[in-house]
Amino acid sequence: MSNAIVVGSGPNGLAAAITLAQAGLQVTVLEAADQIGGGTRSGEAILPGLIHDHCSAIHPMAVGSPFLRNLNLERYGLQWAWPEIDCVHPLDDGTAGVLHRSVADTAAGLGADSQAWRLLFARPVATYDRFGADVMRPLLRMPRHPVSLARFGIPALAPAALVAEIFRTEHARALFGGVAAHAFEPLHRPLSASIGLGILTAGHRYGWAVAAGGSGRITEAMAALLLDLGGKIETGMRIRSRSQLPPSDITLWDIAPTAVADILEDRLPSRIARAYRRFRYGPGAFKVDFAVHDGVPWAAEPARRAGTVHLGGTFAEIAATERLTHVGRMPDRPFVLVGQQYLADPGRSVGDVHPVWAYAHVPKGYTGDATEAIITQIERFAPGFRDRIVGQTICSTTQFASYNANYVGGNIMTGAKDVTQLVFGPRKTLHPYDIGIPGHYLCSAATPPGPGAHGMCGANAAARALRKLRTKTSYTRQKRNAIP
Repeated sequence: MSNAIVVGSGPNGLAAAITLAQAGLQVTVLEAADQIGGGTRSGEAILPGLIHDHCSAIHPMAVGSPFLRNLNLERYGLQWAWPEIDCVHPLDDGTAGVLHRSVADTAAGLGADSQAWRLLFARPVATYDRFGADVMRPLLRMPRHPVSLARFGIPALAPAALVAEIFRTEHARALFGGVAAHAFEPLHRPLSASIGLGILTAGHRYGWAVAAGGSGRITEAMAALLLDLGGKIETGMRIRSRSQLPPSDITLWDIAPTAVADILEDRLPSRIARAYRRFRYGPGAFKVDFAVHDGVPWAAEPARRAGTVHLGGTFAEIAATERLTHVGRMPDRPFVLVGQQYLADPGRSVGDVHPVWAYAHVPKGYTGDATEAIITQIERFAPGFRDRIVGQTICSTTQFASYNANYVGGNIMTGAKDVTQLVFGPRKTLHPYDIGIPGHYLCSAATPPGPGAHGMCGANAAARALRKLRTKTSYTRQKRNAIP
């Protein structure tokens, strides 16, 4: 029986391990931390029974993941839950752009931009199950459904600022801009529309779901399946040198490219080592978890029913703050994402005290305290919020990097998602999972299709590893059976 080692137990590491175990390999996952899951963990951060997600929280890409959908993780306790409204983007006049799961319902609330929203999303959402697998693979591949993919992909090539120009109302422009800002990239750059369009299209198809009981339930379900398949998981196993690795036929790395270069050193081909050491990291996140009595008193009523609220004002304001953070300057009013997962999953609350998850986009490696800026930005759209806070805890950029070594400088995207790294991953190649050493592959969110709890980076990398292993095994057998 062939065997495999997976370094790192985030969703991609577990997805890779499951894929290999399903193929009959003996798999061992090595995790540096004491708890598995990478960014997909949750726990009681402030009050007993009050459940907060540590990082990954809202899952429009995971609930529709081609990989996760086929695992039947409900057998292992994973249940998805949806809020009444997916996302709201408040404006200073008390109104808001409102994102429903339904394209029609969203469009109906956007007035003059109703037709434009339908034009942008109706057809891609209707055909998402056909081309979604193409989106979740490396982009430089012959697509299985080229026509459907083109309808989605052509707008995705554009800067978010250009796509926003199709809208006439600030509600639609801000709603789109807030989702596009998930890329942590300046919105005037090419391809900066892609992540926003991907999230919106997948979300319209499957909804902005949360995992009931916390995002850690995704990890727990995947780990339970892996163990049932005969896999093993070892925690507290930080790999600092290649000498620590046991012999294996396949090794997959669910870690940052820079860390791979440090561990493998001169075993890496020099051109790949140089590319990995030059790998770029984008702006960071500064997170604050709040315990809030009676919830957030949003001025825009739909925000009180929304699982996610984006705070950044107009599209122009969002674009300006994203430019500032990208060049290393802390905005006075940063872009803030607020998660109200308890609205879909009431079991996370304790009585009338609710967990509110929030983080701000800040410069890479930001060493200041953004807590007050986050509270002020929430208070801007929810007067009286400050008086409802009964507890809070922070996770700075430094703490993020300690919590998960892939988050260099607090960059929870595992690398800048500029044009080159979004398309190719950490180096320019048609095979982004290969690292130039036979049997070794990179499967972290630094590779396509990028961040999220969808597991597709790991599943894609493991599929590549299996193809190469089978080719090698077939060649060895042919050689062994050849007539002298």
